[in-house]
Amino acid sequence: MIDLESLRDYCLKKKGEITEAFPFDEEVLVFKVSNKIFLLTNVNAVPLTVNLKCDPERAIEWRERHEDVQPGFHMHKKYWNTVDLSGSLSERFVYEMIDHSYDEVVKKLPKNAGKRKVNKKVTNAKPKRKFIVRKKPK
Repeated sequence: MIDLESLRDYCLKKKGEITEAFPFDEEVLVFKVSNKIFLLTNVNAVPLTVNLKCDPERAIEWRERHEDVQPGFHMHKKYWNTVDLSGSLSERFVYEMIDHSYDEVVKKLPKNAGKRKVNKKVTNAKPKRKFIVRKKPK
């Protein structure tokens, strides 16, 4: 069975700009890669559950095969699953679903997103060019 600390450690070891925060309230912990959510969990929920992003076809397949995988609670049900971590699913399978969620988010990021640093100002503005104003000859 995966507990909150194991889940947190696993998410924070993912590659890229990984952040964790409580953006909605004091209970919902959110993990993001390059500012895009790949996992949400309520830290006070019993049993512990997570919301994970998922390819729509795979989401349906996993829901049909596993009772503890349900359409995403308070999420777009086509793309998100809520997974009960109380113990009927193997740790290996849960980590596979987390990896899949992370990969689903990363593959839609701009190519330069992984190169950004946390808390650094990023600008996509082009450098300013100086224009020389020439007067027409009379």
